[in-house]
Amino acid sequence: MENQPIKALNGEFITSAADKAGFIQTDKPIIAVCGKSNVGKSSFINMVTNRKKLAKVSKEPGRTRLINYFDCGEFILADLPGYGYARVSHAEKLKWAKLLDDFFAQKEKIKHVFALADIRHNPTADDEQMIKFLYFHLVPFTVIATKADKLSKAAQARSLQNIAAVYKCGKGNVIATSAQSRQGLENVLAAIQKIITLGEDDA
Repeated sequence: MENQPIKALNGEFITSAADKAGFIQTDKPIIAVCGKSNVGKSSFINMVTNRKKLAKVSKEPGRTRLINYFDCGEFILADLPGYGYARVSHAEKLKWAKLLDDFFAQKEKIKHVFALADIRHNPTADDEQMIKFLYFHLVPFTVIATKADKLSKAAQARSLQNIAAVYKCGKGNVIATSAQSRQGLENVLAAIQKIITLGEDDA
């Protein structure tokens, strides 16, 4: 496959999984989307797939309690449950943690992770724990700094520098995005193209 810019995707919902028995079996590379509750995962997925209501957007945090799979043609997008929502029971948190542990146990099938962080705030302890988890399991990731339209360009630059420092990654590995203005969409699609191309080169 030639490394040409990928156009806006048209994702289709496949299924939801409440446990590892529901994980899909596919030969396509899987790109996962993770982040704390209310960080904008659904809005990000809708922007990337060019579908307004593919992923359900809720004003109430903690609504995504399953892994939702979307077919994006050359790859599968997996929307992981949001973490860090305080008003969820301890038993529910343990259930979510088990689901994520089982999902990442199949890391040979996971090509990449888009780790979302709210550009307006410092990464939370839960955010840092998620990044440490990805480092530990050697899962490649790109940080997506959401809600960039809420900050000026100068404030965005300072926040991106801070996020990169906290996560101990290069500033070029953090992409500022906005589902409202569609800022960063081209950079995200270019990253996806690179991920897919690397997947074919490794085959």
